[in-house]
Amino acid sequence: MPLDHLQVPEDLWSREDMRGALGSRDIGMVFRLLARHTGASQTRIGAAVGLEQGYVSRIIAGRKVSSIEVLERVADGCRMPDEARMTLGLAPRRQRCATDTAGHPCGGQSGARANRSWREDVQAATQLWEGDVNRRDLLRQTVFSSAGYTLPALRWFTAPAAQPVTQDGRRTVGQPDIDTIREVTATYRRLDNQFGGGHARDAVARYLHQEVTPLVADGRYDPTTGRRLLTAVAELTQLAGWQAYDMADHGLAQRYLTHALDLSRAADDAGLGAEILAAMSHQATYLGHTATGVDLARAAQQTAQRAGLTVLAAEALVMEAHAHATAHDERACTAALHRAEQALDQADRSGDPQWLGYFDEAYLSAKFGHCFHALGRHRQAERFAARSLRMDERYVRGKAFNLALLAAIHARHDEPDRASAIGAQALTLTTQLRSARAVRYLRDLQAHLATHRRRPAVRHFITRVDVALGPRR
Repeated sequence: MPLDHLQVPEDLWSREDMRGALGSRDIGMVFRLLARHTGASQTRIGAAVGLEQGYVSRIIAGRKVSSIEVLERVADGCRMPDEARMTLGLAPRRQRCATDTAGHPCGGQSGARANRSWREDVQAATQLWEGDVNRRDLLRQTVFSSAGYTLPALRWFTAPAAQPVTQDGRRTVGQPDIDTIREVTATYRRLDNQFGGGHARDAVARYLHQEVTPLVADGRYDPTTGRRLLTAVAELTQLAGWQAYDMADHGLAQRYLTHALDLSRAADDAGLGAEILAAMSHQATYLGHTATGVDLARAAQQTAQRAGLTVLAAEALVMEAHAHATAHDERACTAALHRAEQALDQADRSGDPQWLGYFDEAYLSAKFGHCFHALGRHRQAERFAARSLRMDERYVRGKAFNLALLAAIHARHDEPDRASAIGAQALTLTTQLRSARAVRYLRDLQAHLATHRRRPAVRHFITRVDVALGPRR
């Protein structure tokens, strides 16, 4: 991760054994030497170079690395000096102009990054879709980095005005093509809410690669059609990112959401951009990066206000409140919740975008419940969590989340039997889902109740969870 480099002794790169490993591109040996001389674990090395611990372990065990992109990532994460880079067969940093793992020009080209054309945004997105469909190892092993959201958010505010999105391709693109993408997105969004992100995530990636890529890369469209096309594509790309997030593929989710934001910027769609920034905040807070969650939520607020979408600004304020609550900043949390309520009182929802339909009273109550639960304010949390269950039954995953929240509140308040009964309802719904987040909430509840397992109701619930989800390892 860019802000998590290893502290490598300078003389390590000049050691004979390290130079030999670099010269033969034996990255497994490079990792072993790093571990020996820095004391870093496989997890720590993986965090530095942006790879999952399991992938690092396989490399150390003998897996060969030939991808230039992986080698660049290792070199950057370890801050290799230019002599070591060249021994590895890479260009020296001062001469290099490559792309980072999101398809963006390298760090030394900050001006180029800020002035990326919409065609570059499209090319980077299509490369992501292709890599996802082809299950490239590097893409699958990418880890989440809170710093990875800094540049896209900054570019959102500082990039020049959007360029005309027009192209003379081989295939005419018209409104029916755009309507088809929107209908596909709506269908997959319904499936996501009903069955979880893992149900159709691969299908969405294939659709983007096989059906959308020819439209955006080889299509012929005028500026009006081009903007509408990129907006529709950005919305579907965001959904793919949300599905990956739900399945705990957090590095992949981050890349999808980043590209979705870039596409919405190219389309000059501030409303969708605000929604994507809010989704980024949601993920960052979920992973415990609360400062990033606050920053992204505030960026979403400003963008929503620019778009004239008061209800979306209210949603962003709720995201900010949740990040503050997770950081145990009660004062900031309650202030943000108060502002969210004020914004909702002023909102005219008659013109809400289709993708904002989920933001209703039940969703808002659930977020309030999460905030008060994180702050340890049990009675308020319970009241809002109970209210969140008065919801649209089509949101099966959302109901599983809300039941798990209510159960967790009762567990924390030393009501284990009640928590087990409500947790059992959440488990019934979770078994219908492919959602890592839903499983995590149940596992957290199971762990919290473990001290009460002598109680028959609790023991029965813990056993049911293990039977349905498999024994916890």
